[in-house]
Amino acid sequence: QVELVESGGDSVQAGGSLRLTCVASGYTYASFCLAWFRQGPQNEREGVASIGDGRTTYADFVKGRFTISEDKDKKTIYLQMDTLKPEDTSMYYCAAARGYCDLGADFQWWGQGTQVTVSS
Repeated sequence: QVELVESGGDSVQAGGSLRLTCVASGYTYASFCLAWFRQGPQNEREGVASIGDGRTTYADFVKGRFTISEDKDKKTIYLQMDTLKPEDTSMYYCAAARGYCDLGADFQWWGQGTQVTVSS
């Protein structure tokens, strides 16, 4: 059973930083693609960043501000969020998929989310 547990969400002021953490369990870590999504303005889930297959991908709206990384030994991924903007306010979710890794992959497993709030 794949399980994803997020943490690290908080309330910060614009320009601040946060680091989100997602701990994965229940599968062979190396064979999966992991990613961060967030709830978009129309309540859709929009991809933020993914990591797997030896590469990372980012949504245009976070390039240069957010960094995804992983600790394979801990089966954990991180999202370092810098220069936060009020429009980054959202629930952030960790997701996992098998196979090819980018933000368009078939993400079948999801965490419960962690709330990020950025005030102006």
